[in-house]
Amino acid sequence: MADLSTYRIPSKGKVKLANFNPASTPFAHGSNKDQEKDLKTLNQQLAQLIQPLQAERQRSILLVLQGMDAAGKDGTVRGVFKHTSPMGVRLATFKTPTKDELAHDYLWRCHAVVPAKGEIGVWNRSHYEDVLVPGVNGWINKQTLQQRYAQINDFERLLTENGTTVLKCMLHISKDEQRRRLQERIDEPEKRWKFSLGDLDVRKQWDAYQKAYEDLLEATSTTHAPWYVIPADDKLHRNLMINTLLNHTLLDMKPQYPEDFPELVGLKVE
Repeated sequence: MADLSTYRIPSKGKVKLANFNPASTPFAHGSNKDQEKDLKTLNQQLAQLIQPLQAERQRSILLVLQGMDAAGKDGTVRGVFKHTSPMGVRLATFKTPTKDELAHDYLWRCHAVVPAKGEIGVWNRSHYEDVLVPGVNGWINKQTLQQRYAQINDFERLLTENGTTVLKCMLHISKDEQRRRLQERIDEPEKRWKFSLGDLDVRKQWDAYQKAYEDLLEATSTTHAPWYVIPADDKLHRNLMINTLLNHTLLDMKPQYPEDFPELVGLKVE
């Protein structure tokens, strides 16, 4: 099995996305059928590991999914949590800020959906939209951008110090694979609802977004909230890798079922 640390962005140093091959499949072994079997095993193990986390109600996990359009954020949620009870997972999707959200600071809408103790929170896009989009489009200056990086690091430190393990995954796809997936959304009627003409405008800014991702990875991958670059051209491999990351995280956390229920001693059900 490949080493997850290879894809973890260090807390210091330059980041070049060109050093990460989006088509690589280091966590995939054997045929597709073998990999699907491995994924099912990981899915089932994840479902079991979540249960003591729910019962313990002392800690939580926040999984942040970021990536270019069509990188597979929705598909990751479906593929990784296929066997998991929805009671233990809280999904939040971040779209264009509403009028009410814009009336508050940019982290307000994020803090409102932080996972409760005992939950795994999954953010489809996140607070990082508020550095990526305004940064690429020139809506905020460099000073404000750096200020937001620092605020985000403080926000994530607050979460970790209060019992939330923060895992951030940048789903890294190639420009060619994005073109193929966007074209598929146009050509297949049942997928057209996923497509927006604005996706083509953002695609024209590909290089600017790649640079913006490199900058935010450098600025916000910390020891308390690390970033992982996930090769995502292969959907099955993407799910295998993120599932492995979650399983390893929960195994390291060692959540325990509570044992002491003094109120139940001698209790009889009539």
